[in-house]
Amino acid sequence: MEHKKIYNAMELKTTKGNLIIEGPIPSEQLSSFEFHQDLVAFRPPAQQHKALIEIADLPEGRIIIAREFNTIVGYVTFLYPDPLERWSQGKMENLIELGAIEVIPKFRGCSVGKSLLKVSMMDDAMEDYIIITTEYYWHWDLKGTGLNVWEYRKVMEKMMGAGGLKWFATDDPEISSHPANCLMVKIGNRVDNESIQKFDQLRFMNLFMY
Repeated sequence: MEHKKIYNAMELKTTKGNLIIEGPIPSEQLSSFEFHQDLVAFRPPAQQHKALIEIADLPEGRIIIAREFNTIVGYVTFLYPDPLERWSQGKMENLIELGAIEVIPKFRGCSVGKSLLKVSMMDDAMEDYIIITTEYYWHWDLKGTGLNVWEYRKVMEKMMGAGGLKWFATDDPEISSHPANCLMVKIGNRVDNESIQKFDQLRFMNLFMY
């Protein structure tokens, strides 16, 4: 499968300052930007910056960023699912995962997450993919936001909805382990029925084991 990547951008005006939302960004360009020190949700900032550069180099990898001048203040990643997760077991070339989305505290509540997803989906090539994201409450910044799990989940659903992702049922044990966890999916309008059926089998693997 050829992974086409068409650059898109928009300006987001916020009360905290104006941002450029753009991508997919190639690795060389990502290397040239500063990476904000408050981007600490997944690993230390320098390590996460390096991880994004590596993702951008993958054939399917996509990084969309929010930047203030020369500093990255938010990002979203798209890449193939982790080989250890069930979503990679079907070896589907047209199944990619929204792996991480993060925005610094200063710009939270300014629609940055929604804008990152909107710009991500501006690329027509996204219609060739089944895009998934797995939401686990233990990844959420409940302490920093002061929200409970249900309030945070509502925020996540609204944000993912801006990118056209909707809630889908699954019997995945990790997702099923807590009612706030969820699988969200966008099926591109050029995805064939065979791929959709294969994806349904991945969603309900326990159903097909017997």
